Amino acid sequence: MAATTPFQTLFAVPMTCDGCVKDISGALHKLQGISKVEANLVEQLVAIEGIAPPSAIVETIQATGRDAILRGSGASNSAAVSILETFHKPTDGPAPIIPDGESDRLVRGLARIVQVSPTSTLVDLTLRGVAPGTYRATIREFGDLKDGAPSAGPVWSGRSQKAGSEFEAPRGALGTLEIGPGGHGSVFFNHPFQIWEVIGHAMVVSPHDESDGAAPQNDENTVVGVIARSAGMWDNDKTVCSCTGKTLWEERTDEVTKGML
Repeated sequence: MAATTPFQTLFAVPMTCDGCVKDISGALHKLQGISKVEANLVEQLVAIEGIAPPSAIVETIQATGRDAILRGSGASNSAAVSILETFHKPTDGPAPIIPDGESDRLVRGLARIVQVSPTSTLVDLTLRGVAPGTYRATIREFGDLKDGAPSAGPVWSGRSQKAGSEFEAPRGALGTLEIGPGGHGSVFFNHPFQIWEVIGHAMVVSPHDESDGAAPQNDENTVVGVIARSAGMWDNDKTVCSCTGKTLWEERTDEVTKGML
């Protein structure tokens, strides 16, 4: 089901002159689903309204030769994100040496989630660096990633908390994503749940079919992450990290190195 309710997104974009503003605005207005673009040269921010996926907006801005960082989407308490990593540990060959403070998990995907109405939540899912094929995206019953995908439990059933009724199919079954020969794919889901219902649950994206009831296993193409709240449209004004002292763009460089999309 395609998105029909417009929502707002805010991106940090490096801009040096009015020409940058015109390039970015012109490119975005050509993107299907964009209804409004406001670029602020002084604040280095671009505010967008429409129904286009944030991943498509990032790609459009990057095509102009500039990077983009999503700073917020939707209203306060209506957005979430899940960073999707591999939990696969090769059994052959010597174990890799992992520096202190680093992780041996590889970031292979990102899910940006925004609730646009009481009955509609959009999931913008992108994977990169996995094998070609059909992948199944699910929200799981638990948020326990101690053992990766297996400990996240079954697909989230989404039983009504108030009425105690059950839905015919698990509400956590989001749909499928096609990964092309280059190992990259994106999809935009529209589902009738609210953000608060899925915060703390795990998301699993895997090429394996679970129709036989078998739990998903960790392998090099199965990715897992916990769904966590993210900033609303104007909720995040941080430009320097208080923990590392790094600027927004220095952090971005580190994230891209680790595989962040």
